[in-house]
Amino acid sequence: MVAAGLARERGFRLLALTVNYNQRHQIELQAAAKVASALGAEQQIILPLDLGRFGGSALTTDQAVPKGGVGEGIPVTYVPARNTIFLSLALGWAEAGGARDLFIGVNALDYSGYPDCRPAFVESFEAMANLGTKAGIEGDGFKVQTPLIAMSKAEIVKEAARLGLDAAMSWSCYDPTADSKHCGRCDSCRLRAKGFAEAALPDPTDYAERPQP
Repeated sequence: MVAAGLARERGFRLLALTVNYNQRHQIELQAAAKVASALGAEQQIILPLDLGRFGGSALTTDQAVPKGGVGEGIPVTYVPARNTIFLSLALGWAEAGGARDLFIGVNALDYSGYPDCRPAFVESFEAMANLGTKAGIEGDGFKVQTPLIAMSKAEIVKEAARLGLDAAMSWSCYDPTADSKHCGRCDSCRLRAKGFAEAALPDPTDYAERPQP
């Protein structure tokens, strides 16, 4: 949401890509539609791609989502090659639609240790994009924009407020409750709550259980 808000502020027209990869937190698809509409996206594509067929992640299988706090190492919520897949899909749409800037909200500071959120990954993908596309080899290349990559969660929360975005529209939880609340215990909920607390701004998130540090 904040990455798209910053793109709009910089004068970009928005095309919003949402991937329905059979994630257990399907409610984020509804949140993405709200965000796309609120930001005035010219088009939103919700693309079905069942990564559950591959497995390998607690987000696409019946494997339990960890609830014990943010730990060391790469957690089981890592989805194999997810951002590589997502950016590749965005690249295909961008080339077909004449867009040349891909915005992705990866963060390498307050995050769960995913390897595809790091600057080295983004730089490598951008290089690949410009080597493997007609637009790239003809000199009309692509830029992968990561405006949040070096921000803390608190800084991201503050940017949402500065941009006038309703943070309640956004979704973070990996394991929502049956009544569509943030669980309050998964890594993503804990990091979200930490951001609001450190920003000293009200947290509008509806948690089933208030996150602990």
